[in-house]
Amino acid sequence: MRLDLSQQMKMDQRMVMAPHMIQSMEILQLPLMALQERIEQEMLSNPVLEMEDPIAESSEPQTAEDAFTSDNEIPDSEKSLLIRDDNNKKDDFQRLDNVGSDYDDYLTRSFYVQPRRGNDSRDVKHEAMQNVAAPSQSLNEYLHGQWAFVDCEPIIKSIGSVIIDFIDETGYLSVDLDSIREQVHESVTSEQTKKALSMVQTLEPAGVAARDLAECLLLQLKAANNNDNDQLEVELIKNHLKDIEMNRYPAVARKTGRTINEIKRAIHVISRLDPRPGMQIGDHSMAYIVPDVIVEYDENNDIYTARLSDGNNPILRINTSYGRMLRENGEVPADAKSFLQNSVRSARWLIESIEQRKATLMRVVNHVLKTQRDFFDQGPLHLKPLPMIDVADVLGIHVGTVSRAVSGKYLQTPIGIFPLRYFFSGGTETDAGEGVSWDAVKAKLQEIIETENKTNPLRDDELVEKLKDQGLTLARRTIAKYRNLMKIPPARRRKIFD
Repeated sequence: MRLDLSQQMKMDQRMVMAPHMIQSMEILQLPLMALQERIEQEMLSNPVLEMEDPIAESSEPQTAEDAFTSDNEIPDSEKSLLIRDDNNKKDDFQRLDNVGSDYDDYLTRSFYVQPRRGNDSRDVKHEAMQNVAAPSQSLNEYLHGQWAFVDCEPIIKSIGSVIIDFIDETGYLSVDLDSIREQVHESVTSEQTKKALSMVQTLEPAGVAARDLAECLLLQLKAANNNDNDQLEVELIKNHLKDIEMNRYPAVARKTGRTINEIKRAIHVISRLDPRPGMQIGDHSMAYIVPDVIVEYDENNDIYTARLSDGNNPILRINTSYGRMLRENGEVPADAKSFLQNSVRSARWLIESIEQRKATLMRVVNHVLKTQRDFFDQGPLHLKPLPMIDVADVLGIHVGTVSRAVSGKYLQTPIGIFPLRYFFSGGTETDAGEGVSWDAVKAKLQEIIETENKTNPLRDDELVEKLKDQGLTLARRTIAKYRNLMKIPPARRRKIFD
């Protein structure tokens, strides 16, 4: 085999994206809250970027170019940073040499502090941090806190602590007892492990440390009743959970010798128990949705208008003193000049990217308002198919730009808050040739099932006929697929027994 070195020339096409373009795409994809966080991070790292108070007298945002062309009077607090025109330039150059060191403390602060106005000496960010709720106690901490006050043998105490460490956030014991015994550094017996488990299962919330759903429900029944549990509830949990899940009430009645009404009353008691008791402890609340765009109806002109809900976003500008420093004829140290030039360039890119994000998002939303007018007038049943590729063709932009513009964004409308991506979907046609989106088909299916006779619910083939009466011809497997996606059980499980 021969090895040698050679040179070859080859032509190929590549797309090289500039940093400015990459940043623009990233900013476009960010939802409102993430954009606010990104702006705060940039203000921490870029000293030339500053925030203008939106309620100040001059509410016009300053563009990047304004930083270099503004001839406004320079505040006294900023004059010390400039080179004076008199003959005493030695001190000025010394100050410029020390620019980096003078601002080291500024750049390494944990947060950006705005210049205070007037006599208001409050630290707004410090006050906001004080108003943030303290981290909530976890289930593990909550159980260990109770276990510390349980009076038992030291070996039982050790085993119980290990058991608590293997309880997941839903409240279930995630390993078997043999594994628990292996985790205890002392020699323990099976009886001691079972005793420790029984004592841990008496802690709050009721049902913790259960090994399966049946045990969890039985523990809650035991904690809720001072006397013996009703035997019917206990029997249903122990022997008939699968029948209850499948809605086989008559079969359960035959096996237990009880009436349907007695079975229903017992199931009502069971349904009030918590299958995931551990979720009662800790903060499991859902995050609030902050809409990026607000849609309002103009009654006078009979149109829907959209506006960005970025009132909390700061108005960004470039500090004029740094622009003047770069324009001065004096000799600015090379390292300081390079640092300022890069910082100004980065600030300009950020401001331009944010403005481009606003423009692109509004173009996409306005097209949605025009195309989906029936949805806003009459509701989800009238949502039309709207592929992103069609929107991209109309707006003259790339389909990837449309996808980034709608990603993670929410629309606040007169009929509710919807993900912006909700309005972009494929669909089918009615028998009359009108387009209807798959989300509208789901809404029609939901409406039919909600109005059905629950004592004799509609089977999938009957749902096909109901939709066909409304002009939609769909296969039975399609109905079954969308019913499963909507977490709607089949007819036998939707039936209600008298």
